[in-house]
Amino acid sequence: MSRPEDTLPPDLYYDDSEARKYTTSSRIQNIQSSMTHRALDLLALPSPSLILDIGCGSGLSGEILSALPPSDGGPHQWVGLDISASMLGIALDRDVEGDLMLADIGQGVPFRPGSFDAAISISAIQWLCNADSSDVSAQGRLSRFFNGLYAALRRGGRAVCQFYPKNEIQRTMISSAAIKAGFGAGILEDDPGTKNSKLYLVLTVGGGDITGSGDITVVVKGMNGVDVVDGRRKREREKEKHGVRKGGKAWILKKKEQMERKGKVVKNSSKYTGRKRGPTF
Repeated sequence: MSRPEDTLPPDLYYDDSEARKYTTSSRIQNIQSSMTHRALDLLALPSPSLILDIGCGSGLSGEILSALPPSDGGPHQWVGLDISASMLGIALDRDVEGDLMLADIGQGVPFRPGSFDAAISISAIQWLCNADSSDVSAQGRLSRFFNGLYAALRRGGRAVCQFYPKNEIQRTMISSAAIKAGFGAGILEDDPGTKNSKLYLVLTVGGGDITGSGDITVVVKGMNGVDVVDGRRKREREKEKHGVRKGGKAWILKKKEQMERKGKVVKNSSKYTGRKRGPTF
């Protein structure tokens, strides 16, 4: 069975027909509700907060945020982003309480720095691993998204993104992009090894533990089956160990990586990259 991400871009895949089917399916509603409550458990918000719902669709998760009782830290206010006009149209028809914005998260998160206390995303960010044209890259889209999200969250804020990576490469690509943006990042897997397996990327802005305990997210401390990835100290050691000379191979590769993160097409590197050219006559 083909994955939706492999067929069409999300704004084309979720047309009026698909958006209606997604919203009215009782099976999808139950799965969405379960994953949203799980994400809220991982956020562990003690009081009503302003939450960014990334890939909000028709507002199924947003309804849960609005209806959360005070005993569970709610109700929350929320703002929803989605690339599908059809999905947002259904959300408006359903009169959800959150504010809605039509936006492509692969182009960034268009809010002032520190606007949100937290963020959730259900079954959305794996779409960023698919580049829709030759002049953009998956790495660039992921970079713009996570850099924008990092800026939009207040210091100490948290985000939980449930996602379905196609393979281990996509899983690593997504977590690496989050770490490069500055997040403390941990991956929690529910029901591992089964067809019901669910992955949650747990992110924190600042305040992460780098003392050696390994729990840089704070949220996932003491949980079983959690894969925590911390690339910060490794990068710091590499920076201290290797000085980068302008025009050298390391400098060129770094510039290429920066251009790829911006979504630009870059020529492949080779053994000749950074070599000095001989004299010409």
